[in-house]
Amino acid sequence: MTRTVWLKADDTVGDWETRKHRITAAIEAGVDWVLVDESDVGRVRELGDINVAAFRSDADMVDEAESETAVADAYFVGKDGEGDGTVDLPSDFSGSADLTTLRHSDDRAQGAYVRIFDQDYEAFAEAAARDADYTIVIGEDWTIIPLENLIARIGEETDLLAGVTTADEAQTAFETLELGADGVLLDTDNPDEIRETVEVRDAAERETLDLQYGEVLEVERTGMADRVCIDTGSLMDHDEGMLIGSMSRGLFFVHAETAESPYVASRPFRVNAGAVHAYVRTPDGGTKYLAELKSGDEVQVVDTDGNTREAIVGRVKIEKRPMFRVELDVDGDRIETLLQNAETIKVATSEGRKAVTDLEAGDEMLIYYEDVARHFGEAVEESIIEK
Repeated sequence: MTRTVWLKADDTVGDWETRKHRITAAIEAGVDWVLVDESDVGRVRELGDINVAAFRSDADMVDEAESETAVADAYFVGKDGEGDGTVDLPSDFSGSADLTTLRHSDDRAQGAYVRIFDQDYEAFAEAAARDADYTIVIGEDWTIIPLENLIARIGEETDLLAGVTTADEAQTAFETLELGADGVLLDTDNPDEIRETVEVRDAAERETLDLQYGEVLEVERTGMADRVCIDTGSLMDHDEGMLIGSMSRGLFFVHAETAESPYVASRPFRVNAGAVHAYVRTPDGGTKYLAELKSGDEVQVVDTDGNTREAIVGRVKIEKRPMFRVELDVDGDRIETLLQNAETIKVATSEGRKAVTDLEAGDEMLIYYEDVARHFGEAVEESIIEK
């Protein structure tokens, strides 16, 4: 599941300057969508690159009229109608103006907006969700129970978005029934709250890896090889690095160059990752060859506890350098990789951070081990021999 953060910025939150402030903060924070009135779509496009959803100003609008204004990426019904209580709910939902618009053959609306006042509105949201790509539900007097009900009943039929006003509420929405909502619609003017909600989204997407130790069997000097440094667009902490290895089933934890030394300054954006043939783990759980990496690619950053996040590659440096071959034993399985022969390359051991030049047989190195084969970076169930 890919979680999303939407920001509410229609005319119910204030004048254009207030809405503009919200939208600018959303773009800077990395919000996925903004929800505005149809008349504001063009102005949002001028502010920056972000997905724009819009409340339809007229459910009966024809395509020719649309061409005169900027077009949104998705349209919603429900505002000033049955969805927000402006118009009473019909006894038969099949005749609702909002549902009729959703079901129209020209796909004039892709989303439904429903405020949950009571069980009738919950049922209305459930009915709308069967035809909506996106369903926004705003809890009024009660919030968690209707969200739980809707996740259980329609979670696979629509992208279910929960209305929230804080990052804490967003976290609860993402965790409800363990599955969580697909996204949240945030209603706030606070830029810090917007940024924190995006951070909650990112944390909900990230996996935690089960790292373990393998025993060093041999550290052998080899000849020269084409070594790859991965320079990211992010600063890494002292306990962070990347998972690197010659064999896809066993990836070595290699620290970022965060440590100062008498000879070189720290480069906390860099991981000296080994030779061009090796793998690096990516945020989707796959791998890429180091030789394939280029600016703009995403790699996975991991800390010594197995917490992960993503980082964008800013630059890849490939230079000829002398190498070590490091071989480990993991429950009787031998895995290995090539790492540069240099004091600045640090690995995590059971005794703490250690330079690769100080490694000895019997040391225990931190690794990520999974007994699977890979084909084009994807885990597959087949027999592959790596040696």
